Amino acid sequence: MDLKSALIKLIVLPSALVTVACSSHPIKTVDKVDLKKFEGPWYVLAGRFTSFEKEVHNGIESYKLDPDADNIDISFTYNKGSFTGEKKSIPQTGWVINKDTNAHWKVRPWWPLKFDYLIVALADDYSWTAVGVPSQKYLWIMARDWKNPEPTIEAAVKKLNEMGYDSRIEVRVPHQH
Repeated sequence: MDLKSALIKLIVLPSALVTVACSSHPIKTVDKVDLKKFEGPWYVLAGRFTSFEKEVHNGIESYKLDPDADNIDISFTYNKGSFTGEKKSIPQTGWVINKDTNAHWKVRPWWPLKFDYLIVALADDYSWTAVGVPSQKYLWIMARDWKNPEPTIEAAVKKLNEMGYDSRIEVRVPHQH
């Protein structure tokens, strides 16, 4: 790891995660998530991303249940800067905090940091989801299919607006697989 990366992790990330953890009011999550149905790859289509998710092309977030460790192995992969750009991967670990709904997780990108991960909207058929944080600073809209993303993004934004979650889109992720 180079010095710049180390400094970013030591200085910027803790500040960002403190911001993520602060909230003026609780955010409602979906009523229930079937973790087996949620498992697998999701194409990241749009949202408001962290500073570590810049210039994303072909973004895919994958979830794999690890019943032996009672956690979720998470892998975020993408091409940086273009469809043929350097392949990047950010492995993470998640834990379900609310076992009644399975919709509130803690996610750790790097030890010792953990942040809240809220499944705030989810299509009945698990074709798309919207994930956020208590402060509403970040938002990820993801789908099982990357083709024709606009109707999916519109459906997620409509649902987010209905529930009062900030639905502003700052980034759209291009896909070409």
